Amino acid sequence: MPLPVGQGADFDVDLALVLAIDCSFSVDSREFRLQMEGLGRAFQRPEIKKAILQGTRQRIAVAAIQWSDDNNQTVVVPWTVIAGDADAEELGQALAVLPRKLAQGGTSISAALLYAAALLDAAPAAERRVVDVSSDGRNNSGASVQPVRDRVVGQGITINGLTIINEWPTLQTYFENNVVGGPSHFVIPANDYQDYGDAIYMKLLREITGPGIS
Repeated sequence: MPLPVGQGADFDVDLALVLAIDCSFSVDSREFRLQMEGLGRAFQRPEIKKAILQGTRQRIAVAAIQWSDDNNQTVVVPWTVIAGDADAEELGQALAVLPRKLAQGGTSISAALLYAAALLDAAPAAERRVVDVSSDGRNNSGASVQPVRDRVVGQGITINGLTIINEWPTLQTYFENNVVGGPSHFVIPANDYQDYGDAIYMKLLREITGPGIS
């Protein structure tokens, strides 16, 4: 009889998650702050903390990057293991006040995906590896995004999207066709940056819980 999922391999964490934060020209200082505060509050919510503890190993690893054009990506939160409420609270507090550390530029989702995939190579051993990419625009810098998406997915990585559709009403469809991929991938839209906090909370809850929730 096969072992239950996750119990047949020597994993350190249930999930290794890269948060890829859009810092392109289209994201002004107010929108960036709303993005970071929403992300921080999400990790502080009791539902997120509970979801982490319901995993097989009761811990996940999280890293965060900021990105804009094909020459601008940087790690702003190195790999951090979240193994309890205090860890989640600390990460949430750090994310909420995190400054913009990257020059504004075009929108290179492709470069962000490659950078995130390379970062996952240095993550703790994880049952699931996910890139969580948020953006309000389409890829307009660097390599074409579809071949990069396919390359990253081919490494066993799931790419999920959060689209802020204040400028591109069809951005969710663009992401579904060009950006997301891998096991149980999905896109969650937010109407604008005011809605980002609720959207990223729902997205994180779904990613942490894993496949099988509606």
